[in-house]
Amino acid sequence: MAVASEPTLNPNRLSVSVEEVKARRGAPPWSEQIVANDRYVVTVIYQAPGHQNDWHYHVVDECWYIYEGQLSWTMEGQAEPVRVSAGEWILAPANTFHFIQVHGDTPAIRIAIAYTGEPHRHERADRPPAPPGARTT
Repeated sequence: MAVASEPTLNPNRLSVSVEEVKARRGAPPWSEQIVANDRYVVTVIYQAPGHQNDWHYHVVDECWYIYEGQLSWTMEGQAEPVRVSAGEWILAPANTFHFIQVHGDTPAIRIAIAYTGEPHRHERADRPPAPPGARTT
């Protein structure tokens, strides 16, 4: 997935709309960091129908706002995937494996809020089995 190299917002540019970023970047898949500092990163993520990510966790909470489309989060400890649509927020608690999928026949945009430098982690002594179709690295 294409990622922009520099954050969009900085002291010389204080505002931007999701629609402006979407028009400039074009068709999915892509992601763009809107804000990045020594504490947190805000990233717009645009993915096509059917797109999936990897089975991973973080040692801190991560949350997303759904701007457009329908997605699901399969989360460790939850019997069923959590489905969300435009206008909703979702949280992946710290140390909880999760797997994100885009549903429906339209792309989805989510806005991620995460701690700076916190990677996707794939290994843990008590790692639960990955859902069908999920990458594990």
